[in-house]
Amino acid sequence: MMMNRLFCGFLVAGLIGFAACSKSSGPDVDPPVTPPIDTTSNKPGRNVVAWVDARSNVFGTYGRLNDTTQIKAVLDSLKEVGVTGLVIDVKGSSGFTMYPSNIAKQLTSLDGKSLPEGVDYVSYMIQESRKRNFKVYASIVTMVEGDGGRRFGTVFDDPNFAQYESVVCDVNGNRVKVSETGRNAFVNPAQPAVQERALNIIKEIVQKYEIDGLVLDYCRYTDIDADFSDYSKSQFIDFLKAKYNDNAAATMNFPKDIVNTWTMSGDRVIPNSTGKYYGKWLLYRASVIHDFVEKARAAVKATKPSVKFGVYVGAWYTTYYSVGVNWASNEYDPFNDQAVRFDWAYPGYKETGYAEELEFLMTGNYFTQIRLSENPATANLTYHWWSIEGSLNGIKYVTKNKMPLYGSIDLGNVDWPSQQRISEAMKYILNNTSGGIMLFDVVHVYAPQYNRLKQPLWNALREGLKQ
Repeated sequence: MMMNRLFCGFLVAGLIGFAACSKSSGPDVDPPVTPPIDTTSNKPGRNVVAWVDARSNVFGTYGRLNDTTQIKAVLDSLKEVGVTGLVIDVKGSSGFTMYPSNIAKQLTSLDGKSLPEGVDYVSYMIQESRKRNFKVYASIVTMVEGDGGRRFGTVFDDPNFAQYESVVCDVNGNRVKVSETGRNAFVNPAQPAVQERALNIIKEIVQKYEIDGLVLDYCRYTDIDADFSDYSKSQFIDFLKAKYNDNAAATMNFPKDIVNTWTMSGDRVIPNSTGKYYGKWLLYRASVIHDFVEKARAAVKATKPSVKFGVYVGAWYTTYYSVGVNWASNEYDPFNDQAVRFDWAYPGYKETGYAEELEFLMTGNYFTQIRLSENPATANLTYHWWSIEGSLNGIKYVTKNKMPLYGSIDLGNVDWPSQQRISEAMKYILNNTSGGIMLFDVVHVYAPQYNRLKQPLWNALREGLKQ
């Protein structure tokens, strides 16, 4: 099921990996430093938005949203427990859309289940949401265009577009397409054709539907092993010439001058020894994502200025560089921060921060440890990226509170000991964020087969969302 896309498929497999639920790179506990905390955050928000993953809720074995009667029943239950909005997944990892599009193929059936016949699923979800006074946000899986496990999607259907599939290095340094490693078919974010397709889909969604906001999900590289295509090499050389006047860059040994040797960490391929251009390479990749985010916001605002623009990212800023994303403020400098040290940061990395482009930020605070005081190893810390309190502190610190923050809770993919503990985590997030909370995912609530407690979670939501 698609639940793995945010947690077991990202955080849990080695911080930003794709398989086993364990952290496998870097220490679990940050160094015992306590920089001054930023207390300038906005007043806590009460927005409660529930994420609606299309793969699981519509096409999953226990999903209910392929039936209009069931859709209304689920939305009624969400309203009753205190939810105030939805994030509706409208373009998935296949690259196909959940609505009739002039740009992408529509996904109408999968695994024996189909969209409601004769119904525009996205339009219907919005219509029913408005009846319940819900805010509605549309999300897109931005830089993925093919389901690698099933081998279906845009890159598998379109031979021309297949040339833009991301190229990764294997453990021996060989360059291969990412889908050949068994992962989803990420595309190279630097490719103009990739960006143009994504921007056109964004504009189509914003024009077609009356939504309150648009969320970019997976607006990133697949991992630290990407993208090592010839196109990225050429663009990186141009980047070095323009930014550093490095005319010798054209003769670099690619990719060894970036990563010389690789090793395995769990099922991830990570650098073992790096070359002279590694730091600048990280800066280059982050600049690619920054520039695209800037374009995406402009596309939303040019189409319908009232629609809010935001992103979902993992809360673990300390390792997010490995997917080429700097969601911090451009006023925050990880290279010169003497309190919270980031060894990967390069001079000028702050220029790639894109928090200023956002009108809201959703972060995956997917941890069962709520307060720092619950663990002796973290009790004296302020910033700890693997707890809810510590990660929220860190997010506010690096973003400079530039936008409303929605902390997010994973209801099904982590080992909650009880529903009461889930409620406690929800209350903490709501009381310590300026935007509100995002609940991932609706299917975990109504389908006990899809959460670790094996129980419907309506009572956890009801208690956690009490005023």
